[in-house]
Amino acid sequence: MGWNSWNHFAERVDDKTIRETANALVSTGLRDAGYIYLNIDDTWEGQRDANGVIRPNDKFPDMKALAEYVHSKGLRLGIYSSPGPKTCAGFEGSLGHEEQDAQTYAQWGIDYLKYDWCQPQPSNVEEMRAAYTKMHDALKKTGRPIVLSLCQYGWNKVWQWGPSVGGNLWRTTGDISDRYSVMAEIGFNQNGLENFAGPGHWNDPDMLEVGNGGMNEDEYRTHFSLWAMLAAPLIAGNDLTKMTPYTVEILTNREVIGVDQDPAGKQGFRIAQEGPFEIWMKPMRDGSKVVGLFNRQRTVEQMSVNFSAIGISGQASVRDLWLKKDFGTFTNSYSAYVPAHGVVLVRISAR
Repeated sequence: MGWNSWNHFAERVDDKTIRETANALVSTGLRDAGYIYLNIDDTWEGQRDANGVIRPNDKFPDMKALAEYVHSKGLRLGIYSSPGPKTCAGFEGSLGHEEQDAQTYAQWGIDYLKYDWCQPQPSNVEEMRAAYTKMHDALKKTGRPIVLSLCQYGWNKVWQWGPSVGGNLWRTTGDISDRYSVMAEIGFNQNGLENFAGPGHWNDPDMLEVGNGGMNEDEYRTHFSLWAMLAAPLIAGNDLTKMTPYTVEILTNREVIGVDQDPAGKQGFRIAQEGPFEIWMKPMRDGSKVVGLFNRQRTVEQMSVNFSAIGISGQASVRDLWLKKDFGTFTNSYSAYVPAHGVVLVRISAR
């Protein structure tokens, strides 16, 4: 869990933005809710010196000092690079400098690396595997624990080999944008990848757009609920210094975060679909089942889940995780009215 600069700030990110975001992670309660990684995306890179050591550009005058500031807030600092000669924005990549860059990151105090394949897809998977393995080995050699995030858009079925090259998470899709249609296409298409996720290695459907303004409140609640059901990394991407109370409430809902962060680490999956209506289920460590009733239609509709479909017979108690309210005991099924493009997220426990 954490925050990344790209979705809102893109190339405008700088030292001041990162420090202000660190302060906001604390003051808004996001840090205490679990958002601890503060990740700088592309455009921080400067030139290499005469020895080949990467330097930040003028936007980041002292990366080590910045890391110390972020750490002083109880947070961890992430950075970005590419296994190619250039990053996606045309800055200096890590090709041929993997060990050098890893050592530099460790010296600065970096805790997380997003490693972005900013070049054409190779003709064979081995080229990609070799590049990611090389950086993983370089990071490991530093002796500093650094999360490795593989960003290569789901090419070559990365979920099948991501753990073997040292990936802690891997993108399964192209870039998200702040539109319901794009978010929904990405999120609902994660069904079928649940067997490849687990503690220490996660499918990543890209960062959150909650609070950036392109969707309405019900759509953002769907976004966050679906990512929680997917046990996906929760990486916020909005301006944390300018949040509405509703955005703060979504991002800090402890019960929904608890679904995402459940120690069993099981990814949810679709158990029923009828046209624009989808029912998803996520098994929890305590034996309960979290169920998402997702309405992809533009009108309010009633939806139901049969308890037999989630492995429960007879009676069960139901709690709404967004309303934070127990609804009591139900027999055989539960029904609710679901907003347009919205969700009802419930935790169902056998009695």
